[in-house]
Amino acid sequence: MAGSKEIRTKIKSVQNTRKITKAMEMVAASKMRKAQDRMRTARPYAEKIRNVAAHISQANPEYRHPYLVARDTVKRIGIIVITTDKGLCGGLNTNILRLAMNKMKEWESEGEEIEVCAIGNKGLGFMQRLGANIVSNVIGLGDKPAMEKMIGAVKIMLDGYTQDRFDRVMIFNTRFINTMKQEPTMEQLLPLSSEALGAQSAQQGNWDYIYEPDAKVVLEQVLTRYIEALIYQAVTENMASEQSARMVAMKAASDNAATVIDELTLIYNKTRQAGITKELSEIVAGAAAV
Repeated sequence: MAGSKEIRTKIKSVQNTRKITKAMEMVAASKMRKAQDRMRTARPYAEKIRNVAAHISQANPEYRHPYLVARDTVKRIGIIVITTDKGLCGGLNTNILRLAMNKMKEWESEGEEIEVCAIGNKGLGFMQRLGANIVSNVIGLGDKPAMEKMIGAVKIMLDGYTQDRFDRVMIFNTRFINTMKQEPTMEQLLPLSSEALGAQSAQQGNWDYIYEPDAKVVLEQVLTRYIEALIYQAVTENMASEQSARMVAMKAASDNAATVIDELTLIYNKTRQAGITKELSEIVAGAAAV
């Protein structure tokens, strides 16, 4: 059994750790509310531009934008993997990276080539260790994402699709369900399907537009803004999931630290009591011998 001094040192160490995890839990709770508000604020814009893109894409059937045309065969895939820049958020990054890795192995076994865009430091480090072909990356987004920081990396993927470098673009991110649940998801970003655009609802109305300067330019701008809105929404959902997962993880760590402190305190008291009993026994034995 360890001595009293070693046990006291360990108790002090766990107490200091608990102070840190408790503080991180409170910070994550504060950031979580802001991240959730930011996520909910972005949803109306994404929904509205989706409707606009659906209406325009169906209103001019003689011109089909490259984003709307599915390829006959898929030989090359571009993937966008969204993770966090920091750790200490439970299994959030592990779950999404495991999903991405399994899909990459499945596609590679079918002879498909893969290029990666990593948004987030954890995903970038994982893909580098995996030996993936990383064509673009973004790190250091902070607590408030800005599309200006992501636009360069995203444009490389969009240009890759329009230039036939990719036959399909997929996006991996964590979807925010609630504070206790975050779900890793994979969605097809390009080509845009009629289900993604809600084209069925758009076909219910007779939509007709006069384009200025022409349909190609308008669709190019609208669909590009739509893709950017999808990616921005995915990043905001990932950040809300990150803060929620970190708050839960730090709360669990604080609770575990409190349990460990209680157990160590009990051991310390037993050790101290055993020492006192031993000393009393030695005193009594000495007095009896005299």
